[in-house]
Amino acid sequence: MKFPELERITIDPNVMGGKPCIRGMRITVATITGLVASGVSFHEILDLYPYIEEEDIKASLSYAACNPLLKKSFMK
Repeated sequence: MKFPELERITIDPNVMGGKPCIRGMRITVATITGLVASGVSFHEILDLYPYIEEEDIKASLSYAACNPLLKKSFMK
């Protein structure tokens, strides 16, 4: 199984302390996955962050599902 949308997730030590972000922006994967987990719809997230795309939300969810290190950061 391939996840080409994961290319949308970037890790840069100079952006948000090296946390996984969407396309180099200061929006973390954890922020997006936390919103989805809280019941916020994709449409509402796109209204909150108009500079991201639905594919970015999907990429965040794929990344979170595939990355155990991200899961550890939620448990702290």
